Amino acid sequence: MANMGDREKGQKLGSVLEPKIKPFAPRKGHDPRELRSWAKKTGFVSTFSGETERNMSGRRDLNERFNNDVFVDRVDVEKGGLEKHESISPKIEIDPILGRTRDRGVEIEPVRGGGNGRDNNGVLGLRDGTVRGENERRKNNLSQYGLSNMSNGNGNAAANRNGNMNGRGAEVNEPVVEEKKDDGNFDREVGINVYPDGENSGDGGGLNQSPKIICGPRDNPGVVPLILYGLQHYLSMAGSLIFIPLLFVPAMGGTDKDTAYVISTMLLVSGVTTILHSYFGTRLPLVQGSSFVYLAPALAIMNSREYRNLTEHKFRHIMRELQGAIIIGSIFQSILGFSGLMSILLRFINPVVVAPTVAAVGLAFFSYGFPQAGACVEISLPEILLVLIFTLYLRGISIFGHRVFRIYAVPLSVVIIWTYAFFLTAGGAYNYKGCSPDIPSSNILVDVCRRHAYTMRHCRTDVSDAMRTAAWVRIPYPLQWGIPIYRLRTSIIMIIVSLVASIDSVGTYHSASMRINLKAPTPGIVSRGIGLEGFCSILAGLWGSGTGSTTLTENIHTIDITKMASRRVVEVGAALMILLSFIGKVGAILATIPQALAAAVLCFMWALTIALGLSTLQYTQTTSFRNITIVGVSLFLGLSIPAYFQQYQPNSSLILPSYLIPYSAASDGPARTGNKDLDFAINALLSLNMVVALMIAFLLDNTVPGSRQERGVYAWSSKDEIKTDPASLSDYKLPNRVARCFRWAKCLGV
Repeated sequence: MANMGDREKGQKLGSVLEPKIKPFAPRKGHDPRELRSWAKKTGFVSTFSGETERNMSGRRDLNERFNNDVFVDRVDVEKGGLEKHESISPKIEIDPILGRTRDRGVEIEPVRGGGNGRDNNGVLGLRDGTVRGENERRKNNLSQYGLSNMSNGNGNAAANRNGNMNGRGAEVNEPVVEEKKDDGNFDREVGINVYPDGENSGDGGGLNQSPKIICGPRDNPGVVPLILYGLQHYLSMAGSLIFIPLLFVPAMGGTDKDTAYVISTMLLVSGVTTILHSYFGTRLPLVQGSSFVYLAPALAIMNSREYRNLTEHKFRHIMRELQGAIIIGSIFQSILGFSGLMSILLRFINPVVVAPTVAAVGLAFFSYGFPQAGACVEISLPEILLVLIFTLYLRGISIFGHRVFRIYAVPLSVVIIWTYAFFLTAGGAYNYKGCSPDIPSSNILVDVCRRHAYTMRHCRTDVSDAMRTAAWVRIPYPLQWGIPIYRLRTSIIMIIVSLVASIDSVGTYHSASMRINLKAPTPGIVSRGIGLEGFCSILAGLWGSGTGSTTLTENIHTIDITKMASRRVVEVGAALMILLSFIGKVGAILATIPQALAAAVLCFMWALTIALGLSTLQYTQTTSFRNITIVGVSLFLGLSIPAYFQQYQPNSSLILPSYLIPYSAASDGPARTGNKDLDFAINALLSLNMVVALMIAFLLDNTVPGSRQERGVYAWSSKDEIKTDPASLSDYKLPNRVARCFRWAKCLGV
């Protein structure tokens, strides 16, 4: 009787909420457009394009019974719960050629789960963790109509092994289906298919897959694995930590000794900030280090008009101004995070904003990368080809159970090509009669050597005197380059750049939590991480690394390959980097890498940054015209508008190398407000691709209408979930002693 009452109640409720649509009556000579219209209204999905009239009639009757007897609970994405007695229907998309429908899924948010969000089979659950009971109820209802075998969500049939259709009944347009084999028969369990066409994300696992993590954030794999995996993390990110100083220090007028000391400083700052973030930040196993976000503004500042003809102590003057600008911008970032303002800003930051912003960071250096590498193509081209072969063609090869080529693609290729360049140098490939290999200033004065000086500087492995001049033991210390210089023009630039760095880190936090099967951090935890990143960038400014400190996105790639997500691994690796930073000869050895080789590596790293940025679109509806328009317009104008500002070149282009001229727009741009500092800041910011792309994407994404699923709104954990399941966010909790001191900071997820 209770079941009959519920059934009658469901029928009445369905008749109220859903319009009555007359069944389609097939007849001879019917119009195909009428069939598509009826299918779109009813949600009918045909198993085969050539369905017979008899089967269609039987399916129609059974489809009516199913729609009247089974109603689906509506998922409220705003409240994170189930609101009963309301019906939903999945989005239907008609194939314009075949007339078949494709299930686009229900507009609900996926929840990564360590705990109540994911069951043992890797099926994504709803936000309150009650999906398994709901699945069983719906599965029992389906079995009454012989619907245990249904479509996989993209319109393809899932027949049994014998190839017959017995017992299939009507195919129901369910938004979420996952398939598993048991005793030779297909068994279906209802899950959430977050991909539009039922496809996974490809290599590395997708949103609907549960990656197998060897060690979680709180696990301890042992002493030897800690050391090996710790070094592995940092070796896989050598491109960001080592090769950035190799390019911008010589552009600042620094010597080889200065380059060695900046590399040592970066290793120290990266180690210290990684440990701080592991204990007091989001506590995700992420490495902190120098970011490409700060490289473009640094190039714009160092190529300002007042520094072009400066010869005496040019490096120290530029470094001190960079330090002051980084400190001011980092203070703003700390306030943004620790005050809780970042929680408000998170409402407007979505993958549609993150994707073009991060991609523009890599695109900003297209005029700088290969022009530097092209100075010595016999070194740069083999390097680019070798790193591509390792990462793409040899990525599946395993040596002693380790994907060596995928993890160590950059360091392996660098060592091989570096050795090759050494033999070229020793064999006399770059010996020119009457020209010194040390490339003193006298070479520039000799007509015969002037055209060879640039080639020798970029190709030879013995031009650096860092090995002779650098000390064996040197501890980098704060203010080692002098007292920072604070100027309004550079402070404005770095404040905006720190905002770009924060948006980059937001996407990294979200991706990392999914890779290691954790619930998404709350807005308070994200704010805590951003605030600590600002504090770490202050340390980077005081020590004088030349760039701020942010979360390195490449770290996620390493975790995804090794399945090693232990915090202790990155902490041990950070401690080793601190020890290496005290050995001055380590930085000196790295400073001997030819500049053309460094530029070739960065060409790959910048391309990878573009790809990682665009990969965040997987959390959105990538086929949405709204999204592709916003991303396309943001990227194009993010390149075109800076090109307009960069065309105002200095009076004499002989002052700067050709690859640095685009970064001189800060002093020569078209903005004229009457205030020199404001003109400098406006010209510099609008000549930076990432800033323009951020402004356009942020404006369009938050003003153009779009559903939450279409926009790919990040699903952060809420306070209600913490109350119902406190253990689900235990991996983000601060140490007990620290948490007791900051219990008042509710806005930081403490």
